[in-house]
Amino acid sequence: MKLAEVFTMVVPEERGVGFRAFDGSAAGPPDASVLLDVRTPRAVEYLASAPSQLGLARAYVAGDLEIVGDPYEAMMRLYPPAKPRLTLAEKARLLRSFLPAALKRPTPPPQERQLSGSRHSKGRDADAIHHHYDVSNRFYRWVLGPSMAYTCAVFPTADASLETAQEAKFDLVCRKLGLKPGMTLLDIGCGWGGMVLHAVKHYGVNAIGVTLSAHQAEWGQQAIESQGLAGQAQIRFSDYRDVPETDFDAVSSIGLTEHIGRENYPSYFAFAFGKLKPEGRMLNHTITRPNDAEPSHYGESFINRYVFPDGELSGPGHIMSTMNTAGFEIRHEENLREHYSLTLKHWCQNLEDHWDEAVEEAGLGTARVWRLYMAASRMGFDLNTIQLHQTLGVKLAPRGVSGFPLRPDFGRSPA
Repeated sequence: MKLAEVFTMVVPEERGVGFRAFDGSAAGPPDASVLLDVRTPRAVEYLASAPSQLGLARAYVAGDLEIVGDPYEAMMRLYPPAKPRLTLAEKARLLRSFLPAALKRPTPPPQERQLSGSRHSKGRDADAIHHHYDVSNRFYRWVLGPSMAYTCAVFPTADASLETAQEAKFDLVCRKLGLKPGMTLLDIGCGWGGMVLHAVKHYGVNAIGVTLSAHQAEWGQQAIESQGLAGQAQIRFSDYRDVPETDFDAVSSIGLTEHIGRENYPSYFAFAFGKLKPEGRMLNHTITRPNDAEPSHYGESFINRYVFPDGELSGPGHIMSTMNTAGFEIRHEENLREHYSLTLKHWCQNLEDHWDEAVEEAGLGTARVWRLYMAASRMGFDLNTIQLHQTLGVKLAPRGVSGFPLRPDFGRSPA
């Protein structure tokens, strides 16, 4: 059975995706702008032994399957997967043809990770962060751009630059938190320190950022010292649960909630609540699912094995409810998923623009993981399979005093 015949059974012709394989077979439009190229028998073994996104990812990361053209366009054309109505005879032919390949179960690419130890213990969380964030600061600089901001930007206009949008994101968070000179800020999961630097330089606060990535902490602390801000800011290589200071005016968490685990939400929000003084605010910025109809975690997914080990996503309602139960009064909430799609569009282009350098720095397999993951994530935000929510809460002072104006205007920068 030729591979092109299988392709035509599972991918409708109207999707406009081309196909060719090492067995000499081909299918799809001859002028297709995107094409799947099955280059080796091992690709079939990957696909047959894990007939899901994981098998496709293994074949792609290993270089046995190539996407010719824009990976984002290819995924948009292939999603959602078609549900072919195969006869019993066709199913039997497929089984006979591919059972030998399925039984071979080739070794996954070295970029695939399965962590050991108790999920979301401090040690395992450190391993998960190390896997994703300690690839190389130089690699991240090529992908993320000068801001080194690895979270959803906020685009004032669709044609704004990525750097402008990242600056706008940090400024929006500062305005929501009501930051003023002399205030204290704790930024948990601070990355390379972008939020800390922005808040100190533009709002005059004193800030502490914490990250479980040694590479990020080193980069961020060097940036602080080079800009003469060591008296007001610091980046620590630390678990946020180990921060001893308290009585902060504000807590920001930009892209951390995805890593802590759904079962740990109550203790996470309780920690943040306990670190604030009365009238202190927390801004939680996180990727979510649209709702809680699906599990928070898929152990056999490409994202879990290659990108964010132990990552978990919940619906925004559950996050807000847990935050509220921890003591916060919720004052504002918004979904920025279209902004994350635009952010990823820029990151994808940055990777393509620096492809040779990225491969030299991190290796071909790792670069291919990133190409696949960012294109798939962009598609997810576009199609509303994932979202990005900012939730603002306040720790009320006695007698319900919030410290909020009657109608806060987060869309306007302070004079």
